[in-house]
Amino acid sequence: MKKIKILTLSDHPLSPSGVGTQTKYFIEALLKTGRYQFISLGGAMKHHDYTPQQIDPYGTDWRIFPVDSYGNPEIIRSVLQKEKPDVLWFMTDPRFYGWLWEMENEIRVHVPMVYYHVWDNKPYPFFNGRYYRSTDEIVSISKVTQEIVENVSPEISSRYLPHGVDGTIFRKLKSPEEEASVEDLRSQILSASPPKNANKNKKIFFWNNRNARRKQSGTLIWWFKEFLDEVGHDKACLLMHTDARDSHGQDLPHIIEHLGITDGQVLLSTEKQDAAALARMYNAADFTINISDAEGFGLATLESLSCGTPIIVNMTGGLQEQVTDGENWFGFGIEPVSKSVIGSLAVPYIYEDRISQKDFNNVLSKAIKMTPKTYKKMSILGREHVSKNYNFETYQSEWVKIMDEIVEKHGSWEARQGYRRWHLLEVA
Repeated sequence: MKKIKILTLSDHPLSPSGVGTQTKYFIEALLKTGRYQFISLGGAMKHHDYTPQQIDPYGTDWRIFPVDSYGNPEIIRSVLQKEKPDVLWFMTDPRFYGWLWEMENEIRVHVPMVYYHVWDNKPYPFFNGRYYRSTDEIVSISKVTQEIVENVSPEISSRYLPHGVDGTIFRKLKSPEEEASVEDLRSQILSASPPKNANKNKKIFFWNNRNARRKQSGTLIWWFKEFLDEVGHDKACLLMHTDARDSHGQDLPHIIEHLGITDGQVLLSTEKQDAAALARMYNAADFTINISDAEGFGLATLESLSCGTPIIVNMTGGLQEQVTDGENWFGFGIEPVSKSVIGSLAVPYIYEDRISQKDFNNVLSKAIKMTPKTYKKMSILGREHVSKNYNFETYQSEWVKIMDEIVEKHGSWEARQGYRRWHLLEVA
């Protein structure tokens, strides 16, 4: 039986980014059926080698071609001609795919285009409507994104399927060996402070993000230092897992040095870690923070909740649906005090949600004063929230169901259905 071939465009599926991780999960779910095979254009990273890869144990069923950015029209034309895929699936911000939609008439005449859509915030981006209308099927990563699509282009087939997290990796580490490992890591973090600043009951706040402007990495360090000035530098520390000198962010070591918080108040973890090591870090932390001014979803906070570690987040984008189900809270959500409309030539307008330092300090104060009983309840509820609403098995099975339906509905090449190169318009 001939396998269904899917061409994917995204971050490199083996990269640690949220987009890369979710692409990998999507691909692996379909490969498990034995009915699909993949050609992946792996982008959004610097490549030292552009040699195509066959991914074990799938062999020729999953090949990755390293590309700059997310590809270009010449690459797409070449893949269409040589490989004849049945579906083109792509993911991340629309800003990176204008060139792809411009050639939709060359693509969709042969295969359907399926977009796993990321959008951070309102107002409804009606300027994206032309892109939505150039797509056969849209799958939204968050409730905010799905609401946007339904209002901007209600005529387009769309559905909501949020990210999933692998609960076999990101979980509460409970065995004696695992607990000992987590306690050892906590001791390492806490002992990074000299004796004068040591406190075994110190709270550990974790931040796992890219060091980029919208992630507010510099603001977080600055505010955290001033929070410690109020409550005492022995009460908490901040562990930041990131590239400390990312070209798209700030020079974090410089800020730490400038503020004089070099006694373990803010620690930097800059070495790449595998998923199991990250799970250990979430387990070692008391809270995970994300105060981005815009966040399509925020995978790190979902991983944190899955490990039983509550979160502290800005109530923006996909973070809103992670921290509460409308009745229970799985951490602290901070409402923005300002919604500035910013934009660019590519994105004419979008809200940038900013929280206040006062609200941030108040939440951190509540966090370090939380009783063990309240904390344990919040931890358990957070894990249940992830299991119920972001279940990994559901994520995988839904993608198989969605892609089966799309292949049946739209067909490809000689069996292509539902797409016309032309439209009838009535001219007055």
